[in-house]
Amino acid sequence: MIDPVTTEIIRCVLLQAAEDMNTTLIRSSYTPVIYEAKDCAVALMDRDHNVLGQSSGLPIFLGNLEVCTRETERMFGRDVWQEGDVWVLNDSYIGGTHLNDVTVYGPIFVGGELVGFAASRAHWLDMGSKDPGGSMDSTSIFQEGLRMGPMKIYENGAPCRDLHEVIARNVRFPHATLGDMRAQVACAMTGQRRLAEIIGRWGVATVMAARDEIFAQTERLERQAVAAIPDGIYTAGGFLDNDGIDLATPLPVNVTVTVEGERVHVDLTDCADQATGPVNCGAAQAVAAVRVAYKLLISADVPLNGGSFRPLDVATRPGSMLAAQSPAACQYYYSHLGLLIDLVVKALAPVVPGKAAAASYGDSLIVQFTGTDPRTGKLYVSQEATVGGWGAWEGGDGETCLINNVNGSLRDMPIEVLETLFPVRVTRYEVRPDTGGQGRWRGGHGVVREYEFIGDTSLSLWFERSVTPAWGLAGGTAGAPPRVTLNPGTPRQREMLKVNALPVSAGDVLRCESGGGGGYGQADLRDPDAVADDLTQGMVTGPC
Repeated sequence: MIDPVTTEIIRCVLLQAAEDMNTTLIRSSYTPVIYEAKDCAVALMDRDHNVLGQSSGLPIFLGNLEVCTRETERMFGRDVWQEGDVWVLNDSYIGGTHLNDVTVYGPIFVGGELVGFAASRAHWLDMGSKDPGGSMDSTSIFQEGLRMGPMKIYENGAPCRDLHEVIARNVRFPHATLGDMRAQVACAMTGQRRLAEIIGRWGVATVMAARDEIFAQTERLERQAVAAIPDGIYTAGGFLDNDGIDLATPLPVNVTVTVEGERVHVDLTDCADQATGPVNCGAAQAVAAVRVAYKLLISADVPLNGGSFRPLDVATRPGSMLAAQSPAACQYYYSHLGLLIDLVVKALAPVVPGKAAAASYGDSLIVQFTGTDPRTGKLYVSQEATVGGWGAWEGGDGETCLINNVNGSLRDMPIEVLETLFPVRVTRYEVRPDTGGQGRWRGGHGVVREYEFIGDTSLSLWFERSVTPAWGLAGGTAGAPPRVTLNPGTPRQREMLKVNALPVSAGDVLRCESGGGGGYGQADLRDPDAVADDLTQGMVTGPC
C-alpha cells in the first residue's frame, strides 16, 4: 500500500517532468513551427509503455506516442532497448500522422534496469516531399518525403552519423531539420534525467506503487462516468469536402457509439475507403481522435495516464480513410479527425447534453507559401494553421478565434514573427462577424487574415468544412463555412479552398476567412443583453 499524499506528490512530479521535457524541446528548436506555433507533444512512459505524464500539446497525440515504442519492441524484441540509445520514427502507417510529424524516443535506465521511456513528436518543416514543406495534391506516400521506420539516431550516447547524413541529404533545410532533431533528443534526455531523479528520491517500488494507484484511480473515475451514460447505440455522420484531387466528391465519415454498462465501443468502419488524395491516416490517429472526444465528454478533468481509455474500444477498417495502408497519401490526415471528434460528441449529445458542445470550425485551415526570399536569396517555407470559431454549449457562447480541437496548444503565427522571417505583410487580422451559428448561446466567430506578398511565391492552401460546416445543437444553427479569396475586389479575383503550388506574384493579396462554430439552443431564447453586446462589439451586424 502507498499513502495518498505520496501518490499525489508523485503524480504531480511526473506531470511536471513531462512539462520540463516540452519546455526543453520548444526552447531548443530551430524552426518557428515548433518554437512559435508549438506543433509538438511529449510523453513520459513506464517500462510497459504506459503514460506516466504527458505535457500540454496537440490533443491529437493523446495516448498515441507509446504506439512508437510498442511497435519498436514488437519488431525487434525487448532486448533491443539499450542505455544511451535514441530512436526515430515517422512512418504514417505506424504513428498514424503525416511524415512531417517525427517521433523521437529513447529508453530510460536506472541502475542498469529499464524503468521507462521518453518520447516527443514534433513537426519537421520539410521531409523532402515533391513540394517544399508538403504537398496538397499528393497521391502516394512516396511523394511525401523521407519515411523512416524505427531506427536509431543515437547509439550508446553517440550520434549515428550515417542516418544523420541520410536525413540531411533528403530534406531542403538540413541545418534546421537536424537542429530540431537534436532538440527532440535533448527533450528525451531531459525525460531520462527527470525520471531518474524521481526514482532516486522515492525508489522504483514506491514510484511503481504510485503509478498503479494513479492508473486505478483514473480507470475507476472513467468507468463511473461511462456508467452514468444511458446504455444504447448512438450515431452521427458527416462529410469531408473532398480529397484534394477529386474536388467534386465529398467523403463520408460515420460513427456508431455503443454504450454498455461501463464500456464504450466506437465503430469507425462505415467511412470512405482510403482516398486518392492525402486525407488518409494510419489507424493509430483515428483511435487518438476518438480519445480526444472521449476526454471531452468522459474525463476532461482527469490528467492523461496509463489508466486512461481502459473502458474504450475503437474499431477501424483496414484500407479505409481512417486506417490507411501503403501507398496511401497521408499529408492532410487531420481534416477528417477534427470532423470525427465533433461527430462522436454529436452522437452522444442527446444523452450528455450538459457536456456536449455544438460543432467547431473543425480544421487546421493551412496556409503555406514558399519561394526564394528576395531579401536573402534563400529558400523559405511558411506554414501556419488558422484559428476559427468553436461551438456553443449549454450555458455559454462558443469561443471566438481559437485553434481547432485537433491542435490544442498549437498557435497561429504571430504577425511580427511572420513578417520578420518571411517576405509577406499581414495587412488585416480581425474577427469575422456573423460567422457563429445562432442560438440561445451563440457559436464562436472565425477570423479574417489577409496577406500581401512581397515577392513571387508558390501558394498552397488546405481549407475544409464547407460541405459539413459546424452544426448547431438543440435548435442552434450552423456556423458559416470558410472562404479564401486571392486578389479580392480586382479583375483577377479567384476563390478557392484547396490549391497546391499556385504561382502568385509580388503585390498579390490573399484573404483567408475561417468558419464559425455552431449555436446551441433556440435563438429566440437568447438573453437580450447578450444580443445588445454582440451588436455593440460588432460580432453581429444584423438581426439575430
